[in-house]
Amino acid sequence: MLVEVGLEPTFYLQVVKMLEGKLTRLVASAVEALGLELVGIEYFAQGAHSMLRVYIDSEQGITLDDCSRVSHQVSGVLEVEDPIRGKYNLEVSSPGLDRPLFTLAHFERFTGQGVTLRLRRPVNGQRKFKGVIAAVEDGHIRIALDDSQALELEIDEVEKANLISER
Repeated sequence: MLVEVGLEPTFYLQVVKMLEGKLTRLVASAVEALGLELVGIEYFAQGAHSMLRVYIDSEQGITLDDCSRVSHQVSGVLEVEDPIRGKYNLEVSSPGLDRPLFTLAHFERFTGQGVTLRLRRPVNGQRKFKGVIAAVEDGHIRIALDDSQALELEIDEVEKANLISER
């Protein structure tokens, strides 16, 4: 019997990315219809405790009323389209001080600022990194690490990224 190592996690990752892509498209249309910006989404599939977290923003900032309106609008769209099987919680919030970064444009916008990263796969045996966004070029992100080294990666290699707040 031939067993391919890593096939299942890769397939699972592809399925999750497809669902996140569909959710992003659905949520973006609802958020943008209200004149707000969709920063990104996070979907955590955990059985009865699954969660869809939606980050929104605007030039004027985000109010509790904005979150409520988006929650109502997104709930309606997701109820009609039904992309998530089973029960889940919907959470809508501003990106906050430790703003999550989802796209190359986000990394480019915050070049020069501190960031924490968790990668999908280890690099030199390590998945978590802390550094400064040095550049975004040709679809690659360069992070200046604290130990005077640099990490260059593609956006798909990043599982989670957040700005380091300078409170």
